[in-house]
Amino acid sequence: MKRPIRALAAAGLLAAGSLVAVALGGSTASADTQICEQYGSTVIGGKYVVQNNRWGTSAQQCINVTGSGFGITSQQGSAPTNGAPVSYPSIFVGCHYTNCSPGTNLPVQVSQISSAPSSIGYHYVGGATYNASYDIWLDPSPKRDGVNQMEIMIWLNRQGSIQPIGSPVGSATVAGRTWEVWRGNNGGNNVISYLAPSAIPAMSFDVLDFINDTRNRGAITSSWYLTSIQAGFEPWQGGAGLAVNSFSQSVNTGGTPPPTTPPPTTPPAGGGCAVKYTPNSWNNGFTADVQITNTGSSTINGWTLAYSLPAGQQITGSWNATVTHSGSAVTARNIGHNGTLAPGGTAGFGYQGTLNGAYSSPTNFTLNGQACTRL
Repeated sequence: MKRPIRALAAAGLLAAGSLVAVALGGSTASADTQICEQYGSTVIGGKYVVQNNRWGTSAQQCINVTGSGFGITSQQGSAPTNGAPVSYPSIFVGCHYTNCSPGTNLPVQVSQISSAPSSIGYHYVGGATYNASYDIWLDPSPKRDGVNQMEIMIWLNRQGSIQPIGSPVGSATVAGRTWEVWRGNNGGNNVISYLAPSAIPAMSFDVLDFINDTRNRGAITSSWYLTSIQAGFEPWQGGAGLAVNSFSQSVNTGGTPPPTTPPPTTPPAGGGCAVKYTPNSWNNGFTADVQITNTGSSTINGWTLAYSLPAGQQITGSWNATVTHSGSAVTARNIGHNGTLAPGGTAGFGYQGTLNGAYSSPTNFTLNGQACTRL
């Protein structure tokens, strides 16, 4: 099957009319299977689909599929590092362009997921330019074909002068590790990438941790659907010898859904609040980092920050708060982990937006209905 938008997301390139999907039923691998067909796929373990998925080059790529993963045996294509990779050989569960793994319960609504335990073991090589990535796809509908609206990429290894789509927006601690977070859009879907500071050869974690962090950034809601989870490589140059030695993934349902409404709020007491607003603007866009400080003497349990957005600005995405706006009126509410502010405590969030005209910053802020000092 062909899914060029998948790899274009990593490079930030998407040409109009470039999307062509070819769905293959796939065979079942009982012993090592060699796949050189451009979009060839096979089933292993009665549960997972392995796909060759060479779409960005006419040169041959072959993978050897084992009972627990796959390895790239031949990679003859290459691509400039400022463009898209040549392929995304991977193993997956769920539905990928109508090719669904056997017995999968995906798509499933995020609110119904109690856990999604996963493990991966990679083999890396030198002298090649590639990433090793986990891909998590989500959509507002239970989609089994075509392009999903949200792509989460977990970059466990990066070799060469390549980078995720978009730009860095900060860091996050997810699944017990610290990641550099990138955010962008490839013209077809939004992308949030978690980039490891150094190569991770093996990892066991809960995919739901990354889904929840993405939800907390306002990119999805709990009513969206998880459609597929994939793990593999995006090679730009070289790559023979790269392998997924082992892969396991389950999606468990029936647990308590995550909260969809903010906790009750209490007003600041004994002195109020202060807000520091740090913008970064360019010709037609901007980002803003907002820091709230409780300058009162009582703990704040749940907060809502309100202010007016200057003319010509529109918010397109946010993180570490649920940010909505109607006209110029902006409301930012805490998410689960940053709703409690002890006296002197701070909470931060940010957002990105479009800009029409000269940039200016908001001036008047209220926290839970009380005016704040501007720092």
